[in-house]
Amino acid sequence: AWHLVETLQPKIPIKRMVFNEITKEAIQAAVENTRDLDYHLIDAQETRRVLDRLFGYRLSPVLWKKVMPRISAGRVQSVATRLIVEKERERMAFISSAWWDLAAVTALGFNARLLEVDGKRVAATSDFGADGAVKEKSLANILLLDEVGARGLVESLKSSSLTVKSMEESPRTERPKPPFTTSTMQQDAGSRLGWGAQITMRIAQRLYENGYITYMRTDSVNLSQQAIDAARKAAKALYGADHVADSPRAYTGKTKNAQEAHEAIRPAGETFKTPGELAPELSRDEFALYDLIWKRTVASQMADAKKMQMRVDFDATTNDHKATIFRANGSVITFPGFLAAYDDIVSDENKDEESADKRLPAMTLGQSVKVDEYTCEGHETKPPARYTEPTLVKKLEELGIGRPSTFASIIQTIQDRGYVYKRGRALVPTFLAFSVTGLLETHFTKLVDYEFTASMEEDLDKIAGGEASRSDWLRDFFYGVDGQPGLNELSADLGVIDARATNTMNLSPEIEIRVGRYGAYLQQNLPGEERKLANIPESLAPDELT
Repeated sequence: AWHLVETLQPKIPIKRMVFNEITKEAIQAAVENTRDLDYHLIDAQETRRVLDRLFGYRLSPVLWKKVMPRISAGRVQSVATRLIVEKERERMAFISSAWWDLAAVTALGFNARLLEVDGKRVAATSDFGADGAVKEKSLANILLLDEVGARGLVESLKSSSLTVKSMEESPRTERPKPPFTTSTMQQDAGSRLGWGAQITMRIAQRLYENGYITYMRTDSVNLSQQAIDAARKAAKALYGADHVADSPRAYTGKTKNAQEAHEAIRPAGETFKTPGELAPELSRDEFALYDLIWKRTVASQMADAKKMQMRVDFDATTNDHKATIFRANGSVITFPGFLAAYDDIVSDENKDEESADKRLPAMTLGQSVKVDEYTCEGHETKPPARYTEPTLVKKLEELGIGRPSTFASIIQTIQDRGYVYKRGRALVPTFLAFSVTGLLETHFTKLVDYEFTASMEEDLDKIAGGEASRSDWLRDFFYGVDGQPGLNELSADLGVIDARATNTMNLSPEIEIRVGRYGAYLQQNLPGEERKLANIPESLAPDELT
């Protein structure tokens, strides 16, 4: 709107229309409730653009001279790349540990897991840290079973049955999640439909343009009163009055630096058309995304789900008179509530023994339960999972870096620049990304610092709120303030950057990983011998190089 005013220089009064969905009612309401141009918002937007130009135009030439031509740095892309590189560093430092556990397969059709042997707790996943090693505080208190020990226990338990030692039932209530923001929609479409952020946004754009959903670039979880009424009406019609929350639910966002300019993403209009009603008009992908948005919005105004969790501990004694305790968990949904519309999917990260929905049979204390067989299984600790598009979006949002509307293009940019490539759904950094991140961390520490990048977003929001001046803020950023060097000074003294050191990582005392203009290679330096070079295959992930 501001660009139009600048170019057209109108002589007549001008007003700004604001709408969140392309429906007749919304456009009519926008015409009736116009506002003036908000120059604070315009200032914040322009500051963001200028800041990104300064950042890119000052740092990219540093990378051309010291790493390789035709690559770039950016305020958010460099931080996103750093996150992916740090995850790979964790994987490279990871040490795999092995442990074994036992299960009893009972005649009543459920499995129980070995919990303790002679008062010592058997090691489980939670006893290992992110580096793969046993946590310090667990070392003294756990029994770390190896294959021999586990098979020995299976053998010595062969003829034992389980005796019910204790039973515990506890009710659990689950609340629905808030309606979608841009980032939660990207995360959900990623985990449920396997889509990248770019595809999700493209399909959401089509749904918005054709009047099916509200605006798809938002970090607000608020719904208008009209939307709350529509969601409650839809839930009541489809699932019954008992499945609707007693009073309208209002949500508050947890996102750092949320701008809340639009409402959450929801079906458009005063009444929500069901996915079934729209099926003939939508393509397969549009239907899949609309279905997700519809379910999440309706579920957000539904009643809590109620579950009953059951935990039963059993005693069993081995042939050599060791006391063991086994545990079985079960949970039953007693009232589905919002789960009738929108069931949560279980990912590796949020999977736990307690959450499995399986019913345990009725038992009494002291009851003997026959065991069909005892089994044992070996496990290895897994390195931290690489980021996928949904998890990277989630992390950037948690840190308060970037804006929902930019996540998809940033993920695309770091792939186009050769910093990251996709293997399946995982984002794998290249050695080039290690070089660039290393250079920025060493010489431009502040500019790739997560806190600093998030605080820039806060400053931009202050400009949008009229609390700070655009030109003062940019001057301080570029020329420095309170004795702190600004971008101008930081990027001027390139002499201190040793290009060779930046592009070299040590694999072993005599073998170096070097990043050259044609890619990454190995260099072996043995005294008195001619140095040897070997290309590193492009498909080899950094954590796989031995």
